[in-house]
Amino acid sequence: MKELTTRELKERLAELQGTEVSLRGWIRNHRKQKNMGFIDFYDGMCFKNPQVVYDQSIAGFEAIQGLRVGAAVRVTGKVVPSYKDPETPEIQASEITLEGDCPEDYPLQPKKHSLEFLREIAYLRPRTRLFQAVFRVRSVAAMAIHTYFQDRGYVYVHTPLITGNDAEGAGNTFTVTTLAPGQQADPSEDFFGKPTSLAVTGQLEGETFAMAFSKIYTFGPTFRAENSNTKTHAAEFWMIEPEIAFCDLEELMDIEEDFLKEIVRTVLAKCPDELAFLDRFSGGGLIDKLEALLRSTCARITHEEAITILRKAMENGTEFKFEPQYGGDTAKEHEKYLTEEYFHSPVFVYDWPKEIKAFYMYQNDDGKTVSAVDLLVPGAGELMGGSQREDRYEKLVSRMDELGISKEEMYWYVNLRKFGGCTHAGFGMGFERLLIYLTGVENIRDVIPYARTPQNCEF
Repeated sequence: MKELTTRELKERLAELQGTEVSLRGWIRNHRKQKNMGFIDFYDGMCFKNPQVVYDQSIAGFEAIQGLRVGAAVRVTGKVVPSYKDPETPEIQASEITLEGDCPEDYPLQPKKHSLEFLREIAYLRPRTRLFQAVFRVRSVAAMAIHTYFQDRGYVYVHTPLITGNDAEGAGNTFTVTTLAPGQQADPSEDFFGKPTSLAVTGQLEGETFAMAFSKIYTFGPTFRAENSNTKTHAAEFWMIEPEIAFCDLEELMDIEEDFLKEIVRTVLAKCPDELAFLDRFSGGGLIDKLEALLRSTCARITHEEAITILRKAMENGTEFKFEPQYGGDTAKEHEKYLTEEYFHSPVFVYDWPKEIKAFYMYQNDDGKTVSAVDLLVPGAGELMGGSQREDRYEKLVSRMDELGISKEEMYWYVNLRKFGGCTHAGFGMGFERLLIYLTGVENIRDVIPYARTPQNCEF
């Protein structure tokens, strides 16, 4: 008799009917009757888990009836047809052995728990059905990202997590130091001999590798010290950042659309049970939204055209809390209107005002805009942000001077424009933002194993 996982059992259910199998896992629920009992069993390997049925003929019936929720057990028994769901295995147990007991005050009793409560016991919440679904989707999506880029010849680059530059120029960085708190000392006396921080992006280092390998991507943690308690902000999160040589803004938008659709397609194919559960959890419409994305073509408009559409909507009676402004950023409500009310599809908004974008973006001939692009999607708003990078030495240096960014400290980045520079572009996507979109779970704290947010660094 071979020991199986629930995944193997489900995949081979037809051939295993009537045979004896052995499983190891945990008790999610235990319903006891006078002469028999039912155990909702799981081992984390499969979302649709078997029900274990036993009766008083089993050895140690009374001890088995005392098994509590959360306990680890080994189950041996015959695979039999399930009357509730033909696709879900059922085990008629001949032996149940306790591997690890669990007390009566185990926090995850079989009842509905709030997301807030589950965040307080984040080390246990992966055992719940919701988080079994969320983190399986996270795993599959992560692998799909690597597969997408690897299959297309991109090189995976590990950019540093400790850096001496703030690529975004926003100053929202975490300082890295070995100096004692409050100690006044010359930065040269610190560990690295200069001010350093946790990286907000791997883009700049990624560009150096794109100038050698043509197509690269990074996928790892990044850090932003924004004191924001919104549902979509965290201090530590994961970013996907490809950089492509000999690529302009139009080609970049093609890549972004193809990339997103392939990830969604993979998750739909590999996580049907998880998505069906998440669809119900989020109130319905999740799977329809993802399938609609695959059928749609992303609209493409300039920032100026976007503001014009929004302002006309206001003239026609649409109310916005924040007035859309030429030369200004867009708000969530504007993104929602464009994707869900006007285009009914994802939307690329490109050619953004120069003054609200980063120094490294390609400056357009109008002197007012840069070749930047945001991808907005229904139900989530901004999902990706990218740009064609400024490849002209004089233009880049001039912009750095305007913004007070040191050419001397960033000499290596500037030199890319001198040593065989070329047209190139890239984008960044927050992995957790993608997961919010894929799962319908609205809070970033619930799609990352251990959230790092203002005043919170537990576990």
